[in-house]
Amino acid sequence: MKIAPPPSASPMAGFLRRRSALPVWADLAWRVVLVFGLIAIVLALHWFGRDGLKDNYDDQISFIDVLYFTTVTVTTVGYGDIVPVSPEARLFESIFVTPIRLFVWIIFLGTAYNLFFRNILYRWRMARIQADLHNHIVVTGFGTSGQEAVNELLARGTDPREIVVIDGSEKALDHAEALGCNVLCGDSTRDKTLKDVAIHRARTMIVSAGRDDTSILITLTARHLAPRLPISIVVRNEDNEVPARQAGATTVINPVSFAGLLLAGSTGGKHIADYMADLAASGGRVKLHERPVLPQEIGQPLSAIGTGLGVRIYRGDHPIGFWEEGARALQTGDCIIEIVEETGATPRADDQ
Repeated sequence: MKIAPPPSASPMAGFLRRRSALPVWADLAWRVVLVFGLIAIVLALHWFGRDGLKDNYDDQISFIDVLYFTTVTVTTVGYGDIVPVSPEARLFESIFVTPIRLFVWIIFLGTAYNLFFRNILYRWRMARIQADLHNHIVVTGFGTSGQEAVNELLARGTDPREIVVIDGSEKALDHAEALGCNVLCGDSTRDKTLKDVAIHRARTMIVSAGRDDTSILITLTARHLAPRLPISIVVRNEDNEVPARQAGATTVINPVSFAGLLLAGSTGGKHIADYMADLAASGGRVKLHERPVLPQEIGQPLSAIGTGLGVRIYRGDHPIGFWEEGARALQTGDCIIEIVEETGATPRADDQ
């Protein structure tokens, strides 16, 4: 099986990240406040300890003298044989010259940041995000299907911080990051990439790599790292549905087949396809819900549940329809599939 090579990585490839909660201007503002706050602390210390300072000009230490001494000290400019001697000159040095010196230092520090400190910062932020990843959803591939899946999850109330998107395209990741999701630029077929997103602690995984062979390999990689992880995979070729299940996929979805179901349903009645789409999307009036049987429901028929309209039971791995004998008495360990009301849905004109 030939695997499609991953797209070229950007300088930020391999780092798990999340959009900052602060806008750019706020991030810059707090940095400026921090700088002036540190200068203010040093200024206060110099002022209270001004008896230890000596002015070679007039032996008098004024506030302007302390301010000048603080600024040249903080910026490591130093002082020597050529120094401002008048208050006006020293005030000018403090107010106008010091910012220029700071900008020069920012240029040098920015170079060092790009070469060294940025990697340290990214690794620190990545470690913090990884520590928060528990019971999250991993989405590999942020193409059309992946984006629709994430949009649907968000529409259903999922916190974007609980979603991790892996893709090789920075353009796609920028969109996912703008939604508030955690993002990682990398190759999902590699163990390291999936370990970086804490795949062993994930709630579920959605695989939509764009190619069936790549998606199946991702599923194989994830399955050996997380044996019990529910994995949903998108395949576009019907022949690949069986290999996908053999690779460890819990759910295999063929969008072409689903579209065919909607089209075929529409021939049996004009409302059938509409209701099927209603069930599948978050914007409809009803939705499918899966839950374990409640203790008070054991022994009752599926039709007696009060939380929704029961349509199927899973007893182990065996599906039982609402019309079958097994649905007449719910048992411990049963999983119920029911149709429930979608709260917050807006009724459409044809529903009224």
